[in-house]
Amino acid sequence: MGPSPVTLSRLKLGKLKVVRRQLLQRYEHQPFVSCLAGLYGCQWRRYQRARLECGSFGVLIVTFFLSLVFLYFWSEAQNDYNDFDCATAVLSDLWSKEWKTLLLSLQVTAPFLHVGGVSLLTLLSWPVALHFFRMNKRVRQVAILGLYLAVLFALYLVPLGMYSPCIKEEGTLGPAPALIGHRGAPMLAPENTQMSFEKAVEDGAEGLETDVTISYDGVPFLMHDSTLHRTTNVRDVFPNRTNMLADMFSWSELEMLNAGSWFLQRDPFGMASSLPPEEQVQMRNQTVPTLKDFLDLAARHDQLVIFDLRQPPVGHPYRYTWIQRILEVLHNESSINSSQVLWLPSYQRDQVQEQDPDLQQTSGSRDSIENLQEDRIVRLNLHYSSMSQGQIRKYASVNISTNLYVISQPWLYSLAWCAGAQSVTTNALHILRNLQRPLFLMTPEEYGLMWMLTDVISAVLITVISS
Repeated sequence: MGPSPVTLSRLKLGKLKVVRRQLLQRYEHQPFVSCLAGLYGCQWRRYQRARLECGSFGVLIVTFFLSLVFLYFWSEAQNDYNDFDCATAVLSDLWSKEWKTLLLSLQVTAPFLHVGGVSLLTLLSWPVALHFFRMNKRVRQVAILGLYLAVLFALYLVPLGMYSPCIKEEGTLGPAPALIGHRGAPMLAPENTQMSFEKAVEDGAEGLETDVTISYDGVPFLMHDSTLHRTTNVRDVFPNRTNMLADMFSWSELEMLNAGSWFLQRDPFGMASSLPPEEQVQMRNQTVPTLKDFLDLAARHDQLVIFDLRQPPVGHPYRYTWIQRILEVLHNESSINSSQVLWLPSYQRDQVQEQDPDLQQTSGSRDSIENLQEDRIVRLNLHYSSMSQGQIRKYASVNISTNLYVISQPWLYSLAWCAGAQSVTTNALHILRNLQRPLFLMTPEEYGLMWMLTDVISAVLITVISS
């Protein structure tokens, strides 16, 4: 009597499993290993297992993933490239100031990182299964399988802890934040020059931001740095005073400086060389503007203005009358309306309000609503890292608007839009003005569907691969 059909089926199934196990035992990760070894060792040739031990393979994998993390971090930190010194960035700003930027970026990218992470773990299920069947020791099998499943299930559940202001009900998105030109349009023209502010107006700015210093003889002028050497040719004109404080120069001396040539020489944003020749000629003729020039330009174009004001150093003639000197320019020398000025300096705020109640009192720090109302604050000027949809809504409920600075990347502007910010200060007016909607915007139902489909499809594929 021959074997039954059921017995034959079992024998065939057993043989298939044996063949499958043999194939798994012979499997080598040659393409993957060779690729990684080429990337990090610059040796693009086929590596044999004897030359690349398990420990080395692990180091390559870890290095590969750390490289992805660093590239992600660096791409999301582009918003602040021009605000820190690259020589010290990695040691200081990248892991302190920029950490908040990274966390904010996850509010936009997390849904896509979730899909990418789950897809990657799904692809890795094949080599993990191969390693699992090749291992002879039970302990190692349990360890590799346990680690893989722990990471996989953690990724499956990541969306439970995710928050993004851009996941909101349809019809609840507010208007796009107004754009305020940070030192004008510094990507297209030398910062804090007439040309820069004119460019900002052309690109649709609703406000202009600058920095004010008072010369030794009492002329308020525009300069961000405490010294002149970064944005003028002071080295050529006054070689022995290169590092002297800008406040200690007289206005007649400041008028001698060129404030535009440096932009063409250094090309800080990589755009100067692509500008038309006539604009490059105009740049080379830029000078240091006075506060009066700036205010008159804003008045002509009906722009809001906001400025940081540096108190003169000890020994300066206007050390204790600097606020009064600025008010004199506002009231007696310029043509701007007080209601166009977002008054940021907190020094002597009460006296300033008494002299000019039409100034829009603006605070550079968060505080309780009671304290802000007591100081008659109508606007907050905050760094974007303190962005909070709840706080912005709370202040808006009592007619205190929020301006966030400095936002130049579309993803960060999208986040500020979703969070309800009324305005942002930016270097990139020409880029952000073209954004018609946030880069990422979903309803909770749409996001829930994307989450569930990703996890279910992944689970099904992993089950098929490992069965």
